[in-house]
Amino acid sequence: MRPPHPLPVYLQRFFTERLTSQLKASPNTVASYRDTFRLLLRYTAGQLRRPPTELQVADINAELIGLFLADIESTRGNSARSRNTRLSAIRSFFKYVAVNEPQLLHHCQRILAMPPKRHEKRTLDYLSRAEIEALIAAPDLSTWHGRRDRALLALALQTGLRVSELIGLSCGDIVLGAGTHVRCMGKGRKERATPIRRDSVKVLRSWLAERGGADVDPVFVSNRNQRLSRDAVEEIVRRHVRSASAKCPSLRKKRVTPHVLRHSAAMQLLQNGVDRTVIALWLGHESVETTQMYIHADIQLKEKAMARTRPIKVQPGRYQPDDKLLAFLEAL
Repeated sequence: MRPPHPLPVYLQRFFTERLTSQLKASPNTVASYRDTFRLLLRYTAGQLRRPPTELQVADINAELIGLFLADIESTRGNSARSRNTRLSAIRSFFKYVAVNEPQLLHHCQRILAMPPKRHEKRTLDYLSRAEIEALIAAPDLSTWHGRRDRALLALALQTGLRVSELIGLSCGDIVLGAGTHVRCMGKGRKERATPIRRDSVKVLRSWLAERGGADVDPVFVSNRNQRLSRDAVEEIVRRHVRSASAKCPSLRKKRVTPHVLRHSAAMQLLQNGVDRTVIALWLGHESVETTQMYIHADIQLKEKAMARTRPIKVQPGRYQPDDKLLAFLEAL
């Protein structure tokens, strides 16, 4: 008889020991993994007609996970990218189980061998210089909210900070003296410092003076003097994009999110000749290869490259295969 391997025991250890203690995973990562297993456990309980507390690790096999991934695509409308994120969380758990329980190694290997689903990689969205200027000018500076929003937008568009990094900033993280910069705790718990331009310094100095907070107080706060949430930042961006589109109609054709502001900061650096290694450090990327996507998206860079080429002088005509087999292959 196979010894029992209760799922609740291993799952709790995975979150408390592996993610929290060993990997020091960020709150966003923990929340993403938590949501994945909430969905998976509910699906498994419905399929096996057993409550999650009575499940064994062996109950969740590769076949069931495949059905679960197909289900979240069809019933919840998840994209292939979201599906792959869920699979990555599941694989991380079973990698942990495989190390701690050799008896389940074969079971875990079948799950770890499940490939991610291929998906189309769309060209990333970003704002042009004119759109950036229109967006920063959109907030009404006669109001407290407008002055706060302008400082937030100016900082986001110049530094390329992630939303989590923006809302996590404290007043002491912004240094406006010699060597003006902003410090933040980025993805993977990596601290970095990003310089601030003179025009942004002026806006931030004015806002921090009005804010009047201590070093440990948040930079950007709500009406209740609490840190802004991710949803609040998204709403701020949406509201001012609508306002800015009156003067800059091209904004109406774009779906602008807080992450698009980050892309826009990166594209401004690239288009002004900054090396992609420096851009990777600026944005806090784990690898320089991650920055490659901005080169693919930069149509101006491609146009400059094309301008350096010369037309190929060849005789016009169309290739014609001279063999039936080659003709067959050509027609495929």
